[in-house]
Amino acid sequence: MNTLLGEKVAIVSPVPQTTRYQVRGVLTEKRGQIVFLDTPGIYLSRNKLGRHMLSDIDSAIEGADVIIHLVDACERLGREEGMIIEKLSGRKIPVILAMNKVDRKAAYMDGYIKEWEKALGKPVTETADRFVLMPVSGMTGINTDKLVDVLFGLLPEGPLLYPPEVLTDFPQKLAIADIIREKFFLFLKDEIPHSLAVYVEETTQRRGKVMFISAVVLVERDSQKSIVIGKGGSVLKKAGETARSELEMLLDKKVFLQMHVKVREGWQDDPYILKDLGY
Repeated sequence: MNTLLGEKVAIVSPVPQTTRYQVRGVLTEKRGQIVFLDTPGIYLSRNKLGRHMLSDIDSAIEGADVIIHLVDACERLGREEGMIIEKLSGRKIPVILAMNKVDRKAAYMDGYIKEWEKALGKPVTETADRFVLMPVSGMTGINTDKLVDVLFGLLPEGPLLYPPEVLTDFPQKLAIADIIREKFFLFLKDEIPHSLAVYVEETTQRRGKVMFISAVVLVERDSQKSIVIGKGGSVLKKAGETARSELEMLLDKKVFLQMHVKVREGWQDDPYILKDLGY
């Protein structure tokens, strides 16, 4: 979505389940307007956070005119992908299978095609009216223009839903929290990302163009708190510096970022904490 819009509106990391919110991106050009809704992936968890994200996926599917099933063609199909294909194959609306990372060794393209053909009960070549196959690369932009062309061909006509200058309606506090969370994901990789969350307590304009931001980083155990802070505060400092740099570009002003790491066991099942996090 970031590549299609030409600007970053959603966080990115190599960690699965990075996306936890529905993020809208708006593309407006002479042909019309496309509203993208980036959803979380299938999250195999029984906690309240996991159930909320699954509900987000279902509501997005119900309200969509076209679905892009975006897959990593460099990775084998997992249980989650099978669940998505099963969920989408019975729908009447058009589906685009966008196989990402074709600029690399996309060794598993055939596997996704076969799984879809199994679900549809026929070769994909015989389902052009409601199923489109599109190899793409979000990194290099391969076929992204063609993807937009296909979308304009499939979408029904209607009025503009957003003013032409709007790129996203994602709330600023959630966007700030997501940028901070993204930096921890990038530095920590697979150590504790799924147990880490961020919420913004305060954003205040101070001393002219300086924005003061106070954020809380949540983890579930004391051992995770030590990892997030790092030796001598090294991880917290690196994540804070890179987040602050990006926030200054986003907000077009100097940022003073203050972060506190707190342990909240079972926060993914706590409705009050989930509300603070924007769910």
